[in-house]
Amino acid sequence: MKNNFYFKCALNIIALVIFAFSYYLYYTSLERCFAGIDKCGRRITWIFNKVYQTIFSSFISSILIFFIYFRLISKLHILHFLIIYCIFYVISHGYTFEDHGLLNFIGFFLLLSIIIIIGFIIRGFISFIIQLNKAHNIQKISYVIILIILYYDIINPNNCSGWDKGLNNTFIENNLKIFGCQIKYPKSCSYKILKYVQDFTKLCRLDCSTSFKNNKDNIFKHSKSPFINKNSKKIGFPLPNKGIEGRLDGKDNYILLRYVYNNLFDIDNNTKNITEYELILDFSKTEVGEYIIDLKYNESLSNERKLLENKNSPFSKNIMILFIDSVSRGNSIRQLTKTLNFFEKFMPYKGGFNPKYPEEIFHSFQFFKYHSFEYHTSGNFPRLFYGNAREAKNIVLLTKYFKENGYITNYNSDYCQKDNTRTLHSLTELEVYDHQFLLCDPNQVNYLVPYIKCLYGKMNAEHLYNYANQFWRKYKNNRKFSVVILNDGHEGTLEALKYTDTVIYDYLISLFNDNLLKDTTVFLLSDHGVVMPSLYSLNDFYILEMDLPMLYILVNDRKNTTYNQQYLYMQKNQQTFITAYDIYNTINHLLYGDKYINIKNKTENIDTPKSPLGQSLFNDIEQKKRASKNYKYMHHWVCI
Repeated sequence: MKNNFYFKCALNIIALVIFAFSYYLYYTSLERCFAGIDKCGRRITWIFNKVYQTIFSSFISSILIFFIYFRLISKLHILHFLIIYCIFYVISHGYTFEDHGLLNFIGFFLLLSIIIIIGFIIRGFISFIIQLNKAHNIQKISYVIILIILYYDIINPNNCSGWDKGLNNTFIENNLKIFGCQIKYPKSCSYKILKYVQDFTKLCRLDCSTSFKNNKDNIFKHSKSPFINKNSKKIGFPLPNKGIEGRLDGKDNYILLRYVYNNLFDIDNNTKNITEYELILDFSKTEVGEYIIDLKYNESLSNERKLLENKNSPFSKNIMILFIDSVSRGNSIRQLTKTLNFFEKFMPYKGGFNPKYPEEIFHSFQFFKYHSFEYHTSGNFPRLFYGNAREAKNIVLLTKYFKENGYITNYNSDYCQKDNTRTLHSLTELEVYDHQFLLCDPNQVNYLVPYIKCLYGKMNAEHLYNYANQFWRKYKNNRKFSVVILNDGHEGTLEALKYTDTVIYDYLISLFNDNLLKDTTVFLLSDHGVVMPSLYSLNDFYILEMDLPMLYILVNDRKNTTYNQQYLYMQKNQQTFITAYDIYNTINHLLYGDKYINIKNKTENIDTPKSPLGQSLFNDIEQKKRASKNYKYMHHWVCI
């Protein structure tokens, strides 16, 4: 007995040392520079160390969990284990993301879960074989039923049926001679069974009005503004496109965040003009807080831009971009059902327009083979909004061209970062939108969490679309260019996106019913599919959907012979391999109209609104010129 006691003591001490080593490996694997793999020195060595340390740490921890389960070491280690990893969770979800370790945290627990699940499956399979001979008939039948369910939902080669389906009963077409790009179909689509266990919003009964309690003291904790105090009831947020000068780089990427926090203003107890504030956080009625959003109409700006409208006759008076980060075409079909129903009703049927909407002026398209360049937004975003890779010497934001042609511009995002800082390029310092709304609030839920994102009783998306809606209505007589950026798809479960669906649909249908979408082109798109580590990471549909983001376009159908051919080309291009460069050119084609054909391509020395690596989707795109060698920056090539 005495020897057994000493043996257990020694085993527990050894386990404690191994635990500590596991924690050390995890902590040292945290990403130390904000720019990550794009800017960190010694890139290959850094990636290898990060991956190695995370894998080894999770492997050690899983072995120790097995030791606890099989009572080889004390169960008290569970408490020790949970406390340490709660601390790491806080580190990995730092307020300023200084360590930026969230991907480590998700990757660690993904690997930990996989190893533990595999261990128990092996143990269970061995027990199953042993017990099967001893089991009664009812038990044997239940075992068979479980195996059938597992086969149907996970192993069955046909469980991806419908993956290639689009809107309006259409499918991916893989005729190589016509479209030049064949998409390889996935063999396993585990989202069909896992969706029932990964909808954390539903499982945890989360609701913006009751589940998320915002902390007023959090505002004062993070703000160093001399214009507010703990007794402030109405706090004004400064405009994020004012007062920020200088380039934001990887070393100091939180200038904007600090600017907003340190310039908060007490509306009630100061003499500053309240009309300067478009966003006011009001605690006078409730401790929960309420956002009061009031976009200030600028009449002089409106008149100034109207004088520039005669310079050009665009194809579309208004252009609206609804961007959701990290959403594949497939997941948009699964989760954005109401929004896509809005697009679907304007899709042409074989006999012409949808018979339910024969007189409408819209015509919508879906794109099955829109391909991402990189698996992160910082690489795709410049190509979409600047028509150039971020490494390019000459790079100009789209707003420049729109302003020159009389458009009022608007940008809305749930991420506290100016759009033009994504490229970290000095030439974009002074490029701003006329009206800009960013969620820069210390009470904001981390945008990577796998459930609904809420702030002051409403979803983040509701605040952004409220501002965009006001912009659209207050400048209804102007040409408009509006962008709304959401990160609701940027999580691993693929389930949180569904809660944004109603917000987007309500926004579109409201403007449509009030005839405010007239002469408007709407882009609903992403830049890449899901990339967050998750239970799907080893699934082949995950890899495919990472490279095939969503793209839907609703355009004005002018119903005359001038544009008939252009719409035929766009209809064909729905099954054509396209990239962000093509979207960039399409947006500018809508802006410049017939003049666009004579605009020269971008070069290193001059910047124009036409990328040499893309074509407008209103043109007949030649597939033979779309070989992979022309797109050398793509991390993966889905066409076969």
